[in-house]
Amino acid sequence: MAIATQLHLAGSALGVVGAMLLFVEFFQLPSYVRFDRDFESYSVEISPNDADEYTFFGRAGAILIAVAFALQLTGTFLA
Repeated sequence: MAIATQLHLAGSALGVVGAMLLFVEFFQLPSYVRFDRDFESYSVEISPNDADEYTFFGRAGAILIAVAFALQLTGTFLA
């Protein structure tokens, strides 16, 4: 198998894993949102120090997608 094909396949695999991690990130309930089961309502209690914008899943997913893009681009130039 040619090196360009291997880079394309590795980039595709990493891109899929990165996309799955971003999917998990987007559908998490933020730490500052609370759900009250008694009243069936959400409450938002936020302060600038407590809000986490991204979790480990989102950061790792974004890095994996960036690496996947770099591998795909390198494989394209080598082909």
